Amino acid sequence: MSVKKTGKMGLLKRFLPYYKKYKWILVFDLFCAALTTVCELVLPMLVREITGAASSEPMSLTLELILRCGILYLVLRLIDTAANYYMASIGHIMGTRLETDMRKDLFGHLQKLSFSYYDSAKVGTLMSRITSDLFDVTEFAHHCPEEFFIAGIKIVCSFILLSSINIWMTLIVFAVLPPMLIVLWFFNNRMKEGFRDSRKQVGELNSQIEDSLLGIRVVKSFANESVEEEKFKEGNTKFLKIKSRVYRIMASFQASTRLFEGIMYIVVVVVGALFIMKGEGGITVADYMAYLMFVSTLLTSIRRIVEFAEQFQRGLTGIERFCEIMDIEPEIADAPDAVELSDVKGDIEFKNVSFHYETESKNVITELDLDVKAGESIALVGPSGGGKTTLCSLIPRFYETSDGEILVDGKNIKNVTMASLRESIGVVAQDVYLFSGSIRENIAYGKENATDEEIREAARLAGADEFIDALPDGYDTYVGERGVKLSGGQKQRISIARVFLKNPPILILDEATSALDNESERLVQRSLEALAKGRTTFTIAHRLTTVRNADRILVLTENGIEESGRHEELLARGGLYSELYKMYSSI
Repeated sequence: MSVKKTGKMGLLKRFLPYYKKYKWILVFDLFCAALTTVCELVLPMLVREITGAASSEPMSLTLELILRCGILYLVLRLIDTAANYYMASIGHIMGTRLETDMRKDLFGHLQKLSFSYYDSAKVGTLMSRITSDLFDVTEFAHHCPEEFFIAGIKIVCSFILLSSINIWMTLIVFAVLPPMLIVLWFFNNRMKEGFRDSRKQVGELNSQIEDSLLGIRVVKSFANESVEEEKFKEGNTKFLKIKSRVYRIMASFQASTRLFEGIMYIVVVVVGALFIMKGEGGITVADYMAYLMFVSTLLTSIRRIVEFAEQFQRGLTGIERFCEIMDIEPEIADAPDAVELSDVKGDIEFKNVSFHYETESKNVITELDLDVKAGESIALVGPSGGGKTTLCSLIPRFYETSDGEILVDGKNIKNVTMASLRESIGVVAQDVYLFSGSIRENIAYGKENATDEEIREAARLAGADEFIDALPDGYDTYVGERGVKLSGGQKQRISIARVFLKNPPILILDEATSALDNESERLVQRSLEALAKGRTTFTIAHRLTTVRNADRILVLTENGIEESGRHEELLARGGLYSELYKMYSSI
């Protein structure tokens, strides 16, 4: 898993390809921006024309000239209105589409990342990246090219037009721009850092809020509401400090802009007046007014960039955080020549397999060899930390082996597509996850486009049909957030129905009954036995009575497979399994 470092120009290069689908919309948007700019630049020239005629030869200021200038400006205003409408509507929609495309890519990339990434990632932070981080991309995508394009046209055209009037005064006026831009660039960079810290803290806050609200039952059972409020207050106060720092930088940014605006106006007023007073440079009163209007137009454009500076920085920060996730390479991916795994029988072989987690150097599994025949039932027991869950997680490639290889039907799982491999494996875990929705939708998650008959049959096989039919809304019953409206046994049977519907040849049962009461365990165990029939099954269990009928029981410890055999054989040996069984039976 690696992350690339990206500078400001690099971020823009990464962002530009998203315009490709909408290039003609962008081109016409910029054409409209050019039209609005032309309309603004023509007004000072019209005023100069009228003022020049009035001051030099009052008789030349005819009604015809006035009407001609007025009609021209009216036509330009109508064009400006239509162009602005396009920019405000279609331009913004283009920005929203860009944001939507980026969100789709980001969500798709997150789906590809391995379990190891989610072991340390915070869901609240990821939600912030997918949602709020990309909100301001809309404004950035739309206004950034527009505003810089308009500012560029105004600066270039103003310089050309003003130079045609008086080159020296124009150079003096434009000499104020470089120091102005340097100062604004300095504050701009500091704002970017502030917004990055702000975004990061928002993600932390989201993560903390999610953690507290999802665990609200635990919070209330320990009467720890005040503890959670204090934790939230600490994070919220940190966010306040960061935002306060950002707004102080913004205030400095805007104050500097106003200072330079004032300097530019003073330069035009004083220098222009001196030229007129001395009669040098060929500046007339009409030229003087045109200068003031051109400078006003130029400063309006710069002021708009200043006003959008916050959005620019928010958008750029959103793009940066988007790229940070997109640059994380999935640890596990399909090989270029990966093939589909089809007609799976269920033979599984571990050859000299070793594994350690990314954050640890010590192996959880070391040089393990294991051969499991199709349809065989394997039970994994032993003390915590022996690698039972890890071993089962390696089969669907939730984690990648450090050494050795795992074969399914004689094919190395690294040489087959992950989708086809995982379609052949069903997992029933202790911690059942039900999606917010109906029972029907949760069961149907096991098979795309499942019919109502197939869903009901899966529920029947899982022993879930009776309690579902007894519910007021039956299969359309809303299960609540994470299935909170159902009991543990009911949730587990729905998860079993989901796997029945998937109908995989390989089954992994990870302590599927350990969190249930005796009655629920009895019902679920019966469903699991029906589910496991005819499938290659790996069962992880601490309640050893649930695995007595397994074809083979493996006792896993830090040293690997300590014992292997059937229940009766292992009891007769009087080894670790016998000790664990006696310990459990005496409870």
